[in-house]
Amino acid sequence: MTDARLRRGRGSLAASFLVQGTAFALLVTRIPAVQDRYGLSDALLPVFLAAVPVLAGVGSVCAGKLVRRVAPSVVLRWAQPVVLLALLGVGTGERLWQVAVALGSFGLAVGALDAAMNMLGVSLQRAYGRSIMLGFHAAYSLGGIAGASLAWVAVHRGVALDVSYLAVVVVTLPAVLLGSRWYVDGERRTAEGPAGRAVGALVPLGLVMAFAYIGDSTVSNWSAKYVTDVLGGSEELATVPYNAYMVTTLLGRVVGDVGVRRFGAVAVVRGGAGLAAVGFGVVAWAPGAGAGVAGFTVLGFGLSVVVPQTFAAARGDAEVARLNVFTYVGFLVGSPLVGAVGDAWSYRWAMVVPLVLVLLTLRYARSFAVEPDRYGGGHERPRTVDVG
Repeated sequence: MTDARLRRGRGSLAASFLVQGTAFALLVTRIPAVQDRYGLSDALLPVFLAAVPVLAGVGSVCAGKLVRRVAPSVVLRWAQPVVLLALLGVGTGERLWQVAVALGSFGLAVGALDAAMNMLGVSLQRAYGRSIMLGFHAAYSLGGIAGASLAWVAVHRGVALDVSYLAVVVVTLPAVLLGSRWYVDGERRTAEGPAGRAVGALVPLGLVMAFAYIGDSTVSNWSAKYVTDVLGGSEELATVPYNAYMVTTLLGRVVGDVGVRRFGAVAVVRGGAGLAAVGFGVVAWAPGAGAGVAGFTVLGFGLSVVVPQTFAAARGDAEVARLNVFTYVGFLVGSPLVGAVGDAWSYRWAMVVPLVLVLLTLRYARSFAVEPDRYGGGHERPRTVDVG
């Protein structure tokens, strides 16, 4: 495989991650507008929102089976346009059944898309012979920041939901269809034999994935409320923690591949888990809003490396699809768990829950040990050509 083809494949896949981050952020940041558009009650809205990750898990499992017949690049090529069109459907529908169909389609397509993107990322990393996985997730984080920023502009200027979604889809849909021409499937592993593991052997990695997403959902769903209600911060200050978390997540992923190449995946995951635990500790025992914001900021650096490295530890397409399901498990469990502990006890102690779960990642860190045939005797496999 030529180095030029690998570079094009890497660039096109990074663009796909960026677009997906943008699309997902545009959905989750405009939930109030979606609720108003369709007249969803506070009781019905959580049902619709919970259905998205559940269906995404189904889509991920289906993608794992589908790639036995077709390449992940084919799944990604057609799943991403469906995600974008489903997003547009959410913004342009008028009846309850229409938003139900649009969100259902979004969930199923997102599951297949997430699985296929990470399959391609893992296989490209094998072809490169060095860590590049965090760079793809950095592109996703950048897309999330872009999507949240676009949503803010739309709200600030009073742009209707359907118009704002249409503007984004008109730009991104042709771009992803064009970019899909250069997807590269890299060095794939599909067999369950020596290259694969039993489902039970993936449980440690799956738990790490779920723990990371419980931490992530805690920040996204509870940071603003925590800063105002517990730490006495202003509503303006309450907008800062998640933005700071997103920025440090991006920065951590930008430099993460260098850390993996230099120190190895096990050390990077341990360092990330330890840093995330420190962040949650600062949040839980913060004396004021400023310290709480600092804790959430540290969290971004810590959690940023865990999810990409968990995918990178997969031995084949089927394992990537299975691990991807755990992301939705963590997303579903995280917010209700923290909310239940906060209501029953206190929100300070609720922050200890993700702290403990993140610390458990240290127990499973050896699961991230690099396979000898991937990087040779060190952290990288010797390369004979420059692949950029």
